[in-house]
Amino acid sequence: SAEDPVAFIFTKMLLAGSSALSLSFVAPAAPAAAVRGGAVRMESLSDLKTLATGLNPVVGYWDPLKLGEAEFWDNTNEETIGWLRHAEIKHGRVAMAGFVGFIVQANGIKFPWAPFNAITSTSPPEQWDQLPDAAKWQIILGVGFLEWWSEIRVDGTPHYMKGGKPGYVPDFDATPDQLPHWVGLNLYDPLKWSKGASAEKKQKGLLTELNNGRLAMLAIAGMTAQELVTGQQNF
Repeated sequence: SAEDPVAFIFTKMLLAGSSALSLSFVAPAAPAAAVRGGAVRMESLSDLKTLATGLNPVVGYWDPLKLGEAEFWDNTNEETIGWLRHAEIKHGRVAMAGFVGFIVQANGIKFPWAPFNAITSTSPPEQWDQLPDAAKWQIILGVGFLEWWSEIRVDGTPHYMKGGKPGYVPDFDATPDQLPHWVGLNLYDPLKWSKGASAEKKQKGLLTELNNGRLAMLAIAGMTAQELVTGQQNF
């Protein structure tokens, strides 16, 4: 709104994210041969149809909008598939984190220090409204940094639209000289639990992540819409 510029910007971000989410949801799965941050390999429509069965044998390849055949912004079909695949994985991860966070916050679990201790509502949309503008900007800029980091590929790996691995995010400790200070835990496997996992186990985990991400996108959108439309809390 005109009275709250931060809320206006955040609303625009949500609308843009929802648009990308709607596109990414129908984009099918990752190829089994792909390895995290591995060799250059462009995915094709044939790859998507083959791997869709691995994600859901009952539904199989489902793309009613024909996005898998599209060519966005003068890019090739393979580059467009890379963009859609990366968008699906990214939005699925955010949705899974958002779903858990929604439940936690709706049950009144929060940090005991300022500014969170002053938030009285247990409705996540209302909790956002009660955050001070400085806190909102920190969240927006933090998300912006992660988006920038996933695009620049400081570790030399190929971009996801140029044959790189969709969903891959360079580790923060891959090139520490590129950052002003130590960031901390990496986004992927911060505790190194999958360091010694077999390729088969990692591939199974990627398929599980995609399926869970798709479900989470529907869940977080449904819960948020329900609260905003009816005014009644989910929990």
